[in-house]
Amino acid sequence: MQVQLKVNGKAASVDVAPNTLLVQAIRENLQLTGTHVGCDTAQCGACTVLVNGRAIKSCNTLAVQHQGAEITTIEGMAEADGTLHPMQAAFKECHGLQCGFCTPGMVMSAVDLCKNHPQASESEIRELLEGNLCRCTGYQNIVKAVQQGQAAMAKA
Repeated sequence: MQVQLKVNGKAASVDVAPNTLLVQAIRENLQLTGTHVGCDTAQCGACTVLVNGRAIKSCNTLAVQHQGAEITTIEGMAEADGTLHPMQAAFKECHGLQCGFCTPGMVMSAVDLCKNHPQASESEIRELLEGNLCRCTGYQNIVKAVQQGQAAMAKA
């Protein structure tokens, strides 16, 4: 099946089997490997992308379900000149990562979180990030990064 998408601001056409997961289409067909496959059960959040501006876990949705959708992956967050998105910059500055495996999905979820909850408190951030697992950091620096990114996004 041919699926037409807009990925990171560019038109994309992918030829996929009807049972191809969105994460597979992103990684295998479009070669955007920043979107990670962690658990294959929508538990860890490593595969999180924005679909029409909303964070979803791409490992439990079919590519064909997103015909005509606008998809943003971690590769599409920075500006064309390489300037990081405020949330990416915050994760870097606050060292909101350790091994980095969860980071792309965490950043994508954090962007959606801040868009929908611009005044989220620390406890709300922790609660709203429950669908994204990190096995390395203990979350303290992730929460700091989200708070800093939240402030920067509010100014932009």
